[in-house]
Amino acid sequence: MNVVFRTVVLLVISNAFMTFAWYAHLKNLGSKPWIIAALVSWGIAFFEYMFQVPANRIGYSALSLSQLKIMQEVITLSLFVPFAVFYMRQAWSWNYLWAGFCLLGAVFFMFRDPVVPKVGVSPGSPSTQTADIRRSL
Repeated sequence: MNVVFRTVVLLVISNAFMTFAWYAHLKNLGSKPWIIAALVSWGIAFFEYMFQVPANRIGYSALSLSQLKIMQEVITLSLFVPFAVFYMRQAWSWNYLWAGFCLLGAVFFMFRDPVVPKVGVSPGSPSTQTADIRRSL
């Protein structure tokens, strides 16, 4: 499976957990003390990181750090809009679309140049250990 595809799939899963960890407590735990909401959110965020860390390690073997970040932002907005509209029952706004167009501009600028080889990456370094992570997934 392609490195970028695997990275996207893992980041989508990670961002689904992240979105719920950050915002679902506003709907589901609004009457509970904030510490309860924080603990529940941290519990959900644990699963976010279980997918995000391998995603970034795998992705960093083929993408720059900036490309990983912009990819994550596009995925975040792509998941946040349906979450906000359908789960949180927020009104649709054309601003979601305009924000998406702005992110497409960011994607253009981050992906227009080829990835520069990473300085100091050698066998056994964290970036080369992604092969081990890929085999374990």
